[in-house]
Amino acid sequence: MDNLEIIRSSRKTIAIEITKDFRVLVRAPIKMRSEDIVRFVSDKADWIQKHLEVARRRQEAAPVKFSDRELRELTDAAKKDIPERVRRFAVQVGVGVGRISIRRQKTRWGSCSAKGNLNFNCLLMCCPEKVRDYVVVHELCHRKELNHSDRFWAEVERALPEYQTYRRWLKAYGCEIIGRI
Repeated sequence: MDNLEIIRSSRKTIAIEITKDFRVLVRAPIKMRSEDIVRFVSDKADWIQKHLEVARRRQEAAPVKFSDRELRELTDAAKKDIPERVRRFAVQVGVGVGRISIRRQKTRWGSCSAKGNLNFNCLLMCCPEKVRDYVVVHELCHRKELNHSDRFWAEVERALPEYQTYRRWLKAYGCEIIGRI
């Protein structure tokens, strides 16, 4: 195998890893004989081939990543759009806010600190306006309830009665968008 790399360490067992760039890493104990490593790899040849194919298919199906330029443009657009939404809904929710930040987050759409600082993902600009409204309202309601209790969801519903529609949209399509960062 051309893309095979053996890494010896103080581990007790042998393991195979397929990397994102399709290398096959064999992690083996320092004292394991080379012949035993070769035999192990040979015995696992079908497994290795199968997982290399799965990794290739996964990469082909992976969404195209945003370029740095696209991320800058999304960030710039969010810096204009999101604070205005925050101002509008803060009055409706009846809360004040601290600092508003726009970030490139890989796991969150927004967050709220105990001090009232709000963070929003620039990728919200790839979502429908009502979904952006939902995320803004969600974070603003954390100014009243720093949890996801029934009281919190009642606050969200008071400000945005149809929030569940937008929450479902985010659950259905959000991973696809965030996966591009």
